[in-house]
Amino acid sequence: MALLILACVIILSEILIVLGLPGLWIMVATAVTYNLIVPGEHIGWVSLIAIAVLALVAELLEFTLAGKYARKYGGSRRAGWGAIIGGIVGAMVGVPVPIIGPVIGAFVGSFLGALIAELGGGSSAGDATRVAKGALIGRAVSTALKIGIGFTIGIWIFISAMR
Repeated sequence: MALLILACVIILSEILIVLGLPGLWIMVATAVTYNLIVPGEHIGWVSLIAIAVLALVAELLEFTLAGKYARKYGGSRRAGWGAIIGGIVGAMVGVPVPIIGPVIGAFVGSFLGALIAELGGGSSAGDATRVAKGALIGRAVSTALKIGIGFTIGIWIFISAMR
């Protein structure tokens, strides 16, 4: 029964990741809780530390790739920071919108943050738009990577719990 509940929480957490919510950290907390509640050590501490590190890496990628892609598309360091800060602010502003608000907010925020930063730096509207498009692509790539890492973490937890 405990394994079934663990599987359900992992699946729901993956859905939360897609929606831009903290599904990775719910997976990590669930694995730790499972390890503490179920008699015997099913998920080793090495695995718990490894999945926590993977979750941290996924979060760092989520917030930095928009800036890296903005710079890859010709933007300045300022545009990179604008994309990162815009993505964070956009995700927070989008929270009141049910279900998909944080995701849309993060995408729009990354785009606008890079756009405003590039325009403020003296770039033309065309160049600033190209850089902002790069930031948007970076946000999409980071979201896909985070979902993939979440899937990996979920499989790792489930396999470790089955032993």
